[in-house]
Amino acid sequence: MAVVKVIEVIASSEKSIEDAIQNAVNEVSKTVRNIDSVFVKDIKAHVKDGKVTTYGVICKISFRVDIV
Repeated sequence: MAVVKVIEVIASSEKSIEDAIQNAVNEVSKTVRNIDSVFVKDIKAHVKDGKVTTYGVICKISFRVDIV
């Protein structure tokens, strides 16, 4: 039987939504193994002077838990 845990993280990027998602995975990967999937719960963009300056995402990242 597999056990899967889900954590919610917020990440951002000045480049794109895809880059913000990748930043979330990169950061979580530093301390979590066995990442299976990312569910993008929400997308946000900050605007300054009529231009998008930063993309933000709220992601649910799921990973398998090793049972000993």
